[in-house]
Amino acid sequence: MNGNHRRPVVAGNWKLNKTLSEASQTARDLKARLASARDCEVVVAPVFTALASVREALEASGIGLAGQDVYPEDQGAFTGEVSAPLLKDVGCGYCIVGHSERRHLFGETDEMVKAKVRALLGHGLTPILCVGETLQEREGGHTLDVVLSQVSAATGELSADEATSLLIAYEPVWAIGTGRTASPEDAQEVHHAIRSQMETSHGPQVARGLRILYGGSVKPANAAELMSQADIDGALVGGASLNAESFVAIVQAAH
Repeated sequence: MNGNHRRPVVAGNWKLNKTLSEASQTARDLKARLASARDCEVVVAPVFTALASVREALEASGIGLAGQDVYPEDQGAFTGEVSAPLLKDVGCGYCIVGHSERRHLFGETDEMVKAKVRALLGHGLTPILCVGETLQEREGGHTLDVVLSQVSAATGELSADEATSLLIAYEPVWAIGTGRTASPEDAQEVHHAIRSQMETSHGPQVARGLRILYGGSVKPANAAELMSQADIDGALVGGASLNAESFVAIVQAAH
């Protein structure tokens, strides 16, 4: 764990995986293994259909529940969508927004991501705002331009109080599910740039308290080194979160 005062967060994004019984079993395993993990905020994001079952399995565990996406409107004729009030109703305290898979596979724009962040904050849910560059953008030297522009688009109009409630997850698109990981130094550079921009836009107090997670092929083997960096406050974990043992090892690395 880095030496700052910010409580680390490790969130598991289960993506499109796990049946009801599999999701509940993983949740029970995590509850049993993480009973004493009080120094780290732990969150899991199962598929929508498993949220209620996972919430039940996590009862009294201290492990938070997240949606993987949200629609900005509270209700209406939006077939197939799930709103912030519904996520809250099922027991979520968090929701992932702007994940690169949503941006690249489903064409989500910065404008849509901003609307989702606002909707979540309006209902007292914590957005886990994902930002990150593609390999082409990194190789072209545009990493900071792309990432800071995504951060600014989603947070620029938020008040200091609203910005304090955010989690930001830097996930280089080229490192997600590829086995490639940004070096701790590269990741730290981007995290520091995000924090500096938030200081400029929302003030030093917000920037100091803001927790910025790293995502992109985080594993037990690289978690401790990544999270020891000054501006890396935890991890958004994909594949390694599907297995309770590897996820617990990453949580332990954050202490």
